[in-house]
Amino acid sequence: MISIDSLVLNLTERFCRRFQLLTGKTNVWLAVQLTNLSIIVYFVWAASLYFSSGDLALRVFVALFCGGVFFALTRTIFKVPIELHEAEAYRRVAKGFRNPRRVRDAQLRIAFLTLAVLLPWPVLLVYVTLRMRIALLSYSLILLTTVVLYVLACDPLAPCPGKVWEWLRARAPSPLAASESNPT
Repeated sequence: MISIDSLVLNLTERFCRRFQLLTGKTNVWLAVQLTNLSIIVYFVWAASLYFSSGDLALRVFVALFCGGVFFALTRTIFKVPIELHEAEAYRRVAKGFRNPRRVRDAQLRIAFLTLAVLLPWPVLLVYVTLRMRIALLSYSLILLTTVVLYVLACDPLAPCPGKVWEWLRARAPSPLAASESNPT
């Protein structure tokens, strides 16, 4: 399983580097955006659980739990800006060090990869037979967490502007050129 993890990690790193060359955005930026998406999916999941339940105790528990999660997010993930994480990654790469998450998070990545591979059919069966949308939301959270774990374990390239932005800037007319051609 370790070799499959290494293969998926190397493919993810190749994708992240190509993404950075195209957009100028690092894997750290991509991981933060995917984390934000998973937070949205989580709260949609919790809201659907909250509104589908008639049990008052479950509703109170879900509301308190979501409030606690939101409080923890404001104290951890939302507290540090992306640029600080990117600068730290650039410093580490400039010193020649690999990402410590490659080794440290291997067992967690393997566990989530196993869930992502083994759960699609049971989730689909539950959704088709019982029409439980919560199963699809739960599986999407597993997939998002798996992707985030792999993206966070990658090393970024050196800062670059991104080919897409350069191409768009070259195609767009310059405001200075427009004002020179249109004297008033």
